[in-house]
Amino acid sequence: MTRVSRLDYCQFLIGTQINYTCTYFADHAEGISHDEVRRYLKRDKVTAKMIREQAEGQVIPSPNGYVIFDDTVADHNHSQQIELVHKQWSGNAKRVIRGIGIVNCVYVNPDTGQFWIIDYRIYNKEGDGKTKLDHAEEMLDQLTQHKKLPFSTVLMDTWYAKMELMKKIERNNKIYYCPLQDNRQADDSDGEKDYQRVDQLTWSEEELAHGKIVHLKGFPKGHRIKLFRLVISNDRTDYVATNDMTQDDTQATQEACDVRWKIEQFHREAKQLTGLEMCQCRLQRIQRNHIACC
Repeated sequence: MTRVSRLDYCQFLIGTQINYTCTYFADHAEGISHDEVRRYLKRDKVTAKMIREQAEGQVIPSPNGYVIFDDTVADHNHSQQIELVHKQWSGNAKRVIRGIGIVNCVYVNPDTGQFWIIDYRIYNKEGDGKTKLDHAEEMLDQLTQHKKLPFSTVLMDTWYAKMELMKKIERNNKIYYCPLQDNRQADDSDGEKDYQRVDQLTWSEEELAHGKIVHLKGFPKGHRIKLFRLVISNDRTDYVATNDMTQDDTQATQEACDVRWKIEQFHREAKQLTGLEMCQCRLQRIQRNHIACC
């Protein structure tokens, strides 16, 4: 009986388009059994460190680089016994599903348009007690303290727009752009009025074009950020916060936020995965494919 290697399995993932199951692999590989594939998946692990090492020699760094944090859920809605599967909110499905949560970190070179997955964490709060925000902070520390990968800006979704992470980004002298939840409390009157929901603030024509300075409730006294109102569609308006106080162009803010779409491109591929080990191998596949296409 042939012993399955990582090369064998990754070639299978590259070659198959629909079915990623152990049974399908065994049925189409000579001398390989379903049980041997299962044993391989059980013993082989592709860690976040290995992903970083794989990416190091391929990333084209830029001092203008973007780092994007976001999470996705590998759907296992019909799985009852797979490790790490639990109920959680899926932004893609717009509901709570059973799946494996993955917090990803993508590096974007805006000069070339290329992007690379450089780090990830498995969301398993029941096992390690860590929130998605904790994972994002750890990956940011890894970047700033150890890898020294040059970047200027951090992009993230509303889930990560918390004071702890925003302040950590500021302490590292980096810029952030992040949409706020509509009910986030802000003050644009310099203390003269009560806090209001950001979607209930009044905007002048000048503020619509250039943004306004606000204080977010819960932040230290005197802390200010720039807030922009971005009309995405007839039924969607985003309120984007940034610590770049020199930013005075709503269109430029929109363009910066649009870079976050790169991680959505990555997640589109990841949605096809059917297991944690497949996810780990697929990360390498996606990375190679995007590098080859650029």
